[in-house]
Amino acid sequence: MIFTLILYKVIFGERIIMARRVEEVVKQETKVSARDQELSLPLYKRAVKPALSSLASHLSRFVPAAREASLAQKMIEAGNPGNLTPRELLVIKYLLAAGCTGGLWSWAGLLNMHTAQCILMAAAGAPLGWLGPDFFLKYRAQNRKDDVEKNLPDVLDLLTVSVEAGLGFDGALMKVVEKARGVIADEFIIMLQEIKMGKPRQEALRNMADRIAVDDMSNFVGSIVLADKLGISIGNILRMQSEQMRQKRRQRAEEKGMKAPVKMLIPMVLFIFPAIFIILLGPAVMKIMKAFTM
Repeated sequence: MIFTLILYKVIFGERIIMARRVEEVVKQETKVSARDQELSLPLYKRAVKPALSSLASHLSRFVPAAREASLAQKMIEAGNPGNLTPRELLVIKYLLAAGCTGGLWSWAGLLNMHTAQCILMAAAGAPLGWLGPDFFLKYRAQNRKDDVEKNLPDVLDLLTVSVEAGLGFDGALMKVVEKARGVIADEFIIMLQEIKMGKPRQEALRNMADRIAVDDMSNFVGSIVLADKLGISIGNILRMQSEQMRQKRRQRAEEKGMKAPVKMLIPMVLFIFPAIFIILLGPAVMKIMKAFTM
């Protein structure tokens, strides 16, 4: 039996492998129905995103253009989480405000609070739900800026080595995208896509600086644009920029180190010093109280 199986695999083994490969290729080329494609999407894209878009379309007449532009800039600086539009984010803010208000009102009712306390709890829920997305965007934007300020000198070093090795600036950017990870690599990908679509390099660089909104990145983009206009060697510019970025990063670290003792003073005064005073002065206070009571 075993000899028969071995002989069968030796004779027909290549045909079996070829048939499996053909079957896999045919399966990949078979068309998937629209319903199956729709069901394969996550719930957010199938239900939540269309609902937000539908509600946002009704807000178009109530949202001022300046407010929408300001919110769009905040979302861009935060990396546009969820690929939302400003109007969709406003819908989320309204829903959260209403949800927090109703939730705190119900919670206060379950605790058998008075009507005035229920009203206060509900009133506190509205600004909490309304400002929650703003705090989230601010937190995301600050994390992105910190990541850029931390990793930009290393990225510039890699760019400098790639340019001096003979690669063009676009090729050096591709090398950074392959080797690096993080906000800068993602923004380089977007910038290279814009260049491939026909946008001038200078405009794509300025758009990247506007999306990140970090002074170090803006200085880097300005230097590259100026070097491109004047015909200056990009390698020398990149090396100078890398040294300046490292010096700024060192200065920021020293500044945070100098601020640490001041920030530590608050928890020490509020929590550590009272405990020390109780331990040191507690027995003396007890003896003095006994002396006066005798």
